Amino acid sequence: MMQIPAFPECNHSLVQSLHHHSDCELLTLFQRHPEDGKYFLAIFCRYSPIVYSLIQHSVRSPAQTNYLFAITWRHLFYELGGLDLSQQLAQNFSLQNWLIQVTALCINRVELPAVEEINYSLQSAAPPLWCFMEQALEYLLPRQRLMVLMAQTFHWSESRIAAYLQAEGEMISAHQVRQELELGYQQLELALPEDICAIYLQRPLPDALSQERAELEDIFRLNPLEPVFEA
Repeated sequence: MMQIPAFPECNHSLVQSLHHHSDCELLTLFQRHPEDGKYFLAIFCRYSPIVYSLIQHSVRSPAQTNYLFAITWRHLFYELGGLDLSQQLAQNFSLQNWLIQVTALCINRVELPAVEEINYSLQSAAPPLWCFMEQALEYLLPRQRLMVLMAQTFHWSESRIAAYLQAEGEMISAHQVRQELELGYQQLELALPEDICAIYLQRPLPDALSQERAELEDIFRLNPLEPVFEA
């Protein structure tokens, strides 16, 4: 049996400061303050052991377990954001029970790829970061988003991206692709919640585009969740 993974972000001061909040308080704060990522992260840290344990007992392969764990939290992220809390509270809502039920649905319904087709690394990109990265991608212009995905997910060169776009009727050079990619990376980082940048990118505020994009490149590098990065 695999050991339940530990997530260093759970020890961050921004997350630790929320330990005194109840489940319902965290969920309410998450829904009312979508510009902050720490509330969802606090829920993730509180319940990731339970969710992982449920999946672990249902999936034999470590790679498939980690993949399904990430997919499940992606689903939970969007479900929690739209949950009618007032109606749930009237029915003696229990976040833990709800998470268990949704996790069970994911276990039964998600069709897992073969082990050799999974490139996801739980250590390289925790599920909350994928959730907020997907959300941030939605703020990019369609062409910018497509170029970022081509460059980072599929590792296309600027020349190849330019050639593809030219074939699609876009008049753009490799130099212009480089410029648009730089702007896209900057806007992508600026679209992330500031506290998520502080926790995962080790900076208190999103900064201007730096010369090294190692943090963001690590996020895209493994291309683990293909449904997340639809252009």
